[in-house]
Amino acid sequence: MRKKLLFVIPSLTSGGGERSLINLLSQIDYNAYEVDLFLLNHEGLFMEFIPPEVNVLPVPKQYSRFVLPLPKAVLKLLLAGHFTLVYHRLMFSLKSRGAGNDSVKEQYSWKHLARFFQILPQQYDTAIGFLEKTSIYFCVEKAVAKSKIGWIHIDYDKLGMDPAFDARYFEQLQHLVTVSEECANILVKRFPEQDHKVNVIHNIVSPVLIKQLAMQNPPDDFSGNEDGINILSIGRLHPQKAFELAIEACKELVDKGYNVRWSIIGDGEERQKLTAMIRHYGLQDHFRLLGLRSNPYPYIQRADLYAQTSRFEGKSIAIDEAKILKKPIVVTNFSTARDQIRHGFDGLIVDMNPSAIAAGIEQLIADRGLRARLSDNLGQLELGTEDEIYKFYNLLA
Repeated sequence: MRKKLLFVIPSLTSGGGERSLINLLSQIDYNAYEVDLFLLNHEGLFMEFIPPEVNVLPVPKQYSRFVLPLPKAVLKLLLAGHFTLVYHRLMFSLKSRGAGNDSVKEQYSWKHLARFFQILPQQYDTAIGFLEKTSIYFCVEKAVAKSKIGWIHIDYDKLGMDPAFDARYFEQLQHLVTVSEECANILVKRFPEQDHKVNVIHNIVSPVLIKQLAMQNPPDDFSGNEDGINILSIGRLHPQKAFELAIEACKELVDKGYNVRWSIIGDGEERQKLTAMIRHYGLQDHFRLLGLRSNPYPYIQRADLYAQTSRFEGKSIAIDEAKILKKPIVVTNFSTARDQIRHGFDGLIVDMNPSAIAAGIEQLIADRGLRARLSDNLGQLELGTEDEIYKFYNLLA
């Protein structure tokens, strides 16, 4: 009998956690495991990469009403006679739109969102909430399983969440998984009573697959600037990624006369703000927001440098992918940076400000020998993490 697994994640629109799930699903032995996937949103960049063996569960009818614009949602619920759900839909909107930290708002609005879901009818051997917050809350309250796992993809303390809220849910999990040793240390420090549950499973990346995909022809939007330096970053256009620092660093490099073109793969809530900054600094020919791309590897392959300007990360899949393609890397000194980069060996770690970022990039531009050494060192590393799947198997009921 195959063991039955349930994975829960809000969507597969974009992001490192979402890409991590796709990579994990691609490694599962489907002769041994039967897998269901619960998504709140069935649209997204990575939907096409779900393995055919995975059964994507339908969106509940009540939730389909919930996601309508507020006036339509209220009208539909009233016509259906769901007066209590009208209250919860209104309260969800109030809590979500109110002032305060987005993570805390997601936590406190869960009790209203939860009313739109029934307990799933299938029983599972293991249910996995594959992303912090809503995925874990759903897994605890709406799934029936012998064991439950919560996955934390980030430095917990940087999210600004209410630990007391999460503690109630973590107590009902058999395992907490995170993606790096530093993230595990942070979880243990924040939740010492849960230390025996904390496990590290690194994001699964396959060098063979990445190198194959990198050989595909790049789209036209990454051509040009053959005589200059092409810099690439990947990430959501979100305050966490601090792309405003990248724009300001690019401005410093251009002002010094460097012919650079910095491209960002990703989309998000800060697009308008960042676009305005690019125009303000007159960087339209030097800094580009490319939007989402399902296959970023041809872009990485053809970049001269990879830069990550984040304020915080768990363990960046994009950095691992840039390492596999032997790109010189500049990263800001976020709390988990040294889990992935050895300064001066396979990349440069710089202070979290525009001038330091620009100086690191300038060092790599000016010193071709350093760039070559970093690439050579990356070429000697064993970077495949496909065997991490066995750590996952060991946690299953």
